[in-house]
Amino acid sequence: MPSVLDGLSKREMKKRVVLTDDVCVLDEAHFFINGCLELPIIGEDDPFIWNVWVSLSPDNFFKVIDLWDEPARVDLGPMFGWLSTDLPIYPDTINLKTNVHMRGVGLRPLIELEPTNHPLAMEQRNGITKSRVDDLFRLVERSG
Repeated sequence: MPSVLDGLSKREMKKRVVLTDDVCVLDEAHFFINGCLELPIIGEDDPFIWNVWVSLSPDNFFKVIDLWDEPARVDLGPMFGWLSTDLPIYPDTINLKTNVHMRGVGLRPLIELEPTNHPLAMEQRNGITKSRVDDLFRLVERSG
């Protein structure tokens, strides 16, 4: 779930949040979508995937919802969003700038980070080694 929800009690969650596997709405004012932030693995066909939440503007969120089960959703252009998942093995990832790319029905959106010098953005842009994948799994196990 989006990191902004981490401090909410169960009572607050029930009152203020609509949460599914794919979308989240907080206070009927903040809108999030779940997507895949892919890191290419050098020499491999399949990427390492971070499952992340990204905030969207209300207009873009409702465009996505309106086309959620429609093949035409892939025609939505990239949509700006703010990364809303804290990945604690990196320097602060909250509010990194992203573009959300819708994919076919049944596939989570692809999340593209703005090309900055942030380590996560650099790994997405340049790819990671198999050794780094092993490191990521170990770091996630320790932080989880």
